[in-house]
Amino acid sequence: MNAQTERLSLAGAAGAIEAVRDAAQVGVGAAPRGVAVIAHPHPLFGGTLDNKVVQTLARAFVQCGWTAVRFNFRGVGASAGVHDAGQGEAQDFLSVVAQAAPEGPIALAGFSFGAFVTSHALAALWGARSVEQVVLVGTAASRFGVAPLPPEAHLRTLVVHGEHDDTVPLAAVMDWARPQTLPVTVVPGGGHFFHGQLPLLKNLVVRHLQSRA
Repeated sequence: MNAQTERLSLAGAAGAIEAVRDAAQVGVGAAPRGVAVIAHPHPLFGGTLDNKVVQTLARAFVQCGWTAVRFNFRGVGASAGVHDAGQGEAQDFLSVVAQAAPEGPIALAGFSFGAFVTSHALAALWGARSVEQVVLVGTAASRFGVAPLPPEAHLRTLVVHGEHDDTVPLAAVMDWARPQTLPVTVVPGGGHFFHGQLPLLKNLVVRHLQSRA
């Protein structure tokens, strides 16, 4: 993504996990705000760490002073193993956090299937780690059991969904969010992959991250 992008090979329960680390944009002598770990969409439908929405999320975090780590779930790219319908992928997510961000503040983000996995990673990490930011985009609530978010995490969470998402209907995300009284930011006319609206998506994420700087 930039001159300070580094390829990593991490260890997971199913073997190697391919990952990419994008360096935070910070001033000379300044430390990053923390490490953001970002999960990609469904592995069986072409989802990889190079997905455009995932890269957009990484750019937003990097711009706001976070180190961004994207990774391939098991069975994708150079990551070992086979697809595990979310359970093994949540293990992959936690393995990446443990190795790429063993201490300090972290942020969790995901797109589509990756947002579903992120919700379960958040449930596992909450209380044990300082999770400063959560960003869920195109959350696959119609297809998977997305975990409810800890109430204390709501103010630090951004949920974004396209009005005309034909992969995950907006109504499904609202049905997941409603019992939690969790706000959802709706992009008018937006589809699942936010074609033509990635700059807007990035600006929404940046605004959210800066509001909690």
